[in-house]
Amino acid sequence: MAETTVDQSTAPDQRAERRAHRLARQITAFAHGHGGAEGHYAHIGAIGTRIVLVGADGRWGDLVAPSYEVARKAVEHAGITVHDSFDGDFAAKVSTGPYEWKRMAGIQLGGQG
Repeated sequence: MAETTVDQSTAPDQRAERRAHRLARQITAFAHGHGGAEGHYAHIGAIGTRIVLVGADGRWGDLVAPSYEVARKAVEHAGITVHDSFDGDFAAKVSTGPYEWKRMAGIQLGGQG
């Protein structure tokens, strides 16, 4: 029986690349469902990096990548525009509805949100 050897040094890189491609598919699906999309990276510490997405229709969502590098690769594969900050014109594109306002009010008032 032939013995195969797996180079353990490339395994994490391959996992990160697969994760980036999965996230890119999700980003692309969001963009297709909302008339296009733009994004922003939000660092969330040891958990990773959040990719905040805003659709052309104002709807928003987010995905969490295990690292900034995986998030960057995912967005690059998806081909969306990324903003340096979440303020001004970019933030104005977000449409918040009753659900978001109720959730934010619940958080502010000590509720479950």
